[in-house]
Amino acid sequence: MQLEQFLEQTAARVPDKIALVSDTRRVTYREIETAANQLAHGLIARGVGRGDRVVLFLDNSIEAAIAVWAVLKAGAVFVMANPTTKSDKLTYLLNNSRATAIIAQAQRLQGYDHCWHETPHLRNVLVVGDPANVTNCTHSLVTWETLLIDEAALKQPPPKRCIDVDLAALVYTSGTTGNPKGVMLSHRNMVSSSLSIIEYLQNTSDDIVLSVLPLSFGYGLYQWLMCCRYGGTLLLEKSIAYPHATLEKLVREGATGMPLVPTIASLLLQLDLTKYDLSKLRYVTNAGAALPVEYLAKLKRVLPDTSIFSMYGLTECTRVCYLPPEELDRRPSSVGKAMPNCEVGIVDETGHMLGPNQVGELVVRGSNVMLGYWEAPEETAKRLRPGAFSNDTWLHTGDLFQTDEEGFLYWVARKDDIIKSRGEKVSPREVEDVLHQHPLIAEAVVVGVPDPILGQAIRAIVCLKDGPSMTVREVQAHCREYLEDFMVPQQVEFRPELPKTPNGKIDKKLLVFV
Repeated sequence: MQLEQFLEQTAARVPDKIALVSDTRRVTYREIETAANQLAHGLIARGVGRGDRVVLFLDNSIEAAIAVWAVLKAGAVFVMANPTTKSDKLTYLLNNSRATAIIAQAQRLQGYDHCWHETPHLRNVLVVGDPANVTNCTHSLVTWETLLIDEAALKQPPPKRCIDVDLAALVYTSGTTGNPKGVMLSHRNMVSSSLSIIEYLQNTSDDIVLSVLPLSFGYGLYQWLMCCRYGGTLLLEKSIAYPHATLEKLVREGATGMPLVPTIASLLLQLDLTKYDLSKLRYVTNAGAALPVEYLAKLKRVLPDTSIFSMYGLTECTRVCYLPPEELDRRPSSVGKAMPNCEVGIVDETGHMLGPNQVGELVVRGSNVMLGYWEAPEETAKRLRPGAFSNDTWLHTGDLFQTDEEGFLYWVARKDDIIKSRGEKVSPREVEDVLHQHPLIAEAVVVGVPDPILGQAIRAIVCLKDGPSMTVREVQAHCREYLEDFMVPQQVEFRPELPKTPNGKIDKKLLVFV
């Protein structure tokens, strides 16, 4: 099965049902399917071929939701870029993936002129909005409306170009080298993950899900993919900047589901939720980072009739496990057991399986596991390793876990120093490189520290050069100029010097925090 068949089959079954609500716009499955077909034909006509990569640089919007399906229908591979991605990183994504096209909000491309001169593989720039915002573009520039040609023949899907083992998406995630790695997910990977999650959430066409998560975040993206499989309705919000308005919409639309990360849960729990009629909210989910036990207890109190699903996953396989809501009171710190069609184990450094209450690395096996890292065979070999059986491959997650006597999983710590903040992976090296660009900073190191809301907070420890001083806000402002919002350090500490190893490298193990 190809992933785009989620939409095609549902549009054929319930064409006039509302698929998506964004701002004041409401669109049906028929309208999504028609626009995706038209856009797919337009991409093909402009030379986008089977397996070509197309970067989507879009806010949460109807256009972004359509573009995902259009790229797949064209037989191409979509690459999601966070809408706050800076020009240097966007250039890296375009070049590393060798993308032949980008679809973006025109206003997002203001000041990105050098992207066009440094991306030799790029041929088409498709924009939503006023193309005058895109200056000095050396590639073919076309508007969204131009490609949506209203011809009957183009309202049908293009002939299928892919099979289920072909690449569907490249999802970039930070690595220990500082440069993001492209996680290769096939149609089969994404179909398998979606169906397993739908099975344990028991989604039906009656579900209405409100999501404030960006589509560029896998957890947010799957809300849309799964919705188009079970035929529900997605209420797609840009953010939760106005929580009262978000809750009012949730009540007004009769939402039955809502995905959470700790930052959203924290914000909501600061409000008096008893003022809102949340009786139709059937379930909430949590992924990205573990919810503190006290948050879970509060959610249980204010949402006594709502099922709460604690989950764990990673980009390389989307989702691994979930805790059945009826187990929440007995083991609130657990992330449950493997989801349907997925197998897990805990191994020691030699690869031998461990028993209950022994800490080791979590390994995962199933059709949800990635194909590998894009053009990085050595990195792939480190993460995808043979198991005990012939043709048996396990994903090594890099996370330390243990189980209880009944086999329920408990996260312990990460094996490496990648920071997981707000549900996003952050490479310390990438932030450190930006800090070192500032003329007043002599040395800097970035670490993750435990945080009950963020999972981990990003802390920058900075040594200044002799001369003018800096404030915490000045350091953060510098980072904000070059990094996505979720990568900006929440904490900044100034020190006269940093501990070093004998060969002169900064020794993070010797950092002591107050």
